[in-house]
Amino acid sequence: MKPLQASSGDLNADRRADFAETLLASGEPAQAAELLLGALELAPQWAAGWFRLGEMQEGAGLLDQAAQAWAMALKLEPADRLGAALKLQLIGKAPAAEAPPSAFVETLFDHYADSFEDSLVGKLGYGLPDFLWRAISKARPGRFRLALDFGCGTGLMGERLRPFADRLEGYDISAGMLRKAKAKGIYDRLAKADLQHFSYTGAKADLVVAADVFIYLGALERIVGAVANMLAEGGLFAFSVETLASDGDFALLPSRRYAHSEAYARRVLRANGLAVLSLESTVIRHDRRDPVAGLAIVAGLPAAAAEVGNPATA
Repeated sequence: MKPLQASSGDLNADRRADFAETLLASGEPAQAAELLLGALELAPQWAAGWFRLGEMQEGAGLLDQAAQAWAMALKLEPADRLGAALKLQLIGKAPAAEAPPSAFVETLFDHYADSFEDSLVGKLGYGLPDFLWRAISKARPGRFRLALDFGCGTGLMGERLRPFADRLEGYDISAGMLRKAKAKGIYDRLAKADLQHFSYTGAKADLVVAADVFIYLGALERIVGAVANMLAEGGLFAFSVETLASDGDFALLPSRRYAHSEAYARRVLRANGLAVLSLESTVIRHDRRDPVAGLAIVAGLPAAAAEVGNPATA
């Protein structure tokens, strides 16, 4: 699927690009790449075309050529709405980064805002909001004076929080997602925010939730530190991560999402004075029919609180 359904601005180039897509769908990535390269000779400033060329060349096993195409896309569009830098990292042609380009995350969710819920819930079996809410309610039954929903998206998590929050605020990087959330009328406040650089000056929160959000952050030290500072005494922090199957703290996956290890999540929480109250394995969603394994974690203040709910607290 094209990352952006953008025209090259040249009708003949667009026709060649469309035919290249047909060849790719027929299982001929090398031929598709050759045809798209011809289209780019007509429209050499088309960043999305260069990005797509890289994907076709990758499919044909031409990784050096793919790297050149993605480097060109990045040169033409330095904000990197297409995530070319991530593709370069995945094939070992760029150093690993601790976070994706913010413009990539924003563009991704703006692009899918209209179909997001149908795809995620209807097709990918997304049940994380229910699972995470059950963990929250076990850790602290009752109401929350102020709940913050980070990466609120269209409001799937917010719908679970609303009946139990006196005030509910949602933050998301995508204006398209925020429009969808606003239409539900469940938030007292919605604001556009990039969690990589999030600054909060409001009242202390009883609950902060980040459901299926940290897959687009990578390193968690900064955001967890920020959350610890915004929590009221006895406040809860509930979030999920995709489970890292290999060694290390976190890693960029071929899906261009990040996975995190349990040990890393625990270490970052502990360093910021947060105690793990529950930690459960779950299936976050399905990807190409395969289950995506994750962790649902609820942590709280003060750090002196005993960790419960999981015998492996080290």
